[in-house]
Amino acid sequence: MHIDKDLVAASATPLVLGILADEGASYGYAILKRIRELSGGNLEWTDGMLYPLLHRLERHGYVQSSWQTSGEGRRRKHYTLTDAGRRTLAERQDQWAVVSEVLDRVWHIGPLPQALNP
Repeated sequence: MHIDKDLVAASATPLVLGILADEGASYGYAILKRIRELSGGNLEWTDGMLYPLLHRLERHGYVQSSWQTSGEGRRRKHYTLTDAGRRTLAERQDQWAVVSEVLDRVWHIGPLPQALNP
């Protein structure tokens, strides 16, 4: 299935922050693999999509990185969520919940929650 790049871009930050919140610390390849697994193969990100996002998240203070050496001696840059990243993730989760609820209403999947009902 093709997923429009605008939708991928909009979901990228909460997806990566959510994976880091769930995993604790992770490195690029493992994050790419987890995205593929979670999407059933429908999201196939490239290094060129992930690393600029990770660098931007680090500049904003949402993640921090450190170099670690694996058991095989390979050095990998691991990323962990900061407190600011946890707050941002919570905000994004709230935002996505509203969007999802509105789309459900538009597509007649379910009733609009009382908080959104005029």
